[in-house]
Amino acid sequence: MNLTVNQSIYIHLLKVGNVSNSSVLQIGSTGQLQALSQLYNTGGFQELAEEASPDNAIESPLVPLAPT
Repeated sequence: MNLTVNQSIYIHLLKVGNVSNSSVLQIGSTGQLQALSQLYNTGGFQELAEEASPDNAIESPLVPLAPT
């Protein structure tokens, strides 16, 4: 039996406490959740990127965050 559910969800405020690799944030309902991971090299790069250095670190977030 196939069941299709259509939903309209309006979110006015969403707080996420912690996000890590392999996290799933689900809004709505699902009967079956299948993992999907895709890796694309759209720039056609053939070398490793240069090592990140802490002197280029951003002091403040680009998007202002609300105080907690």
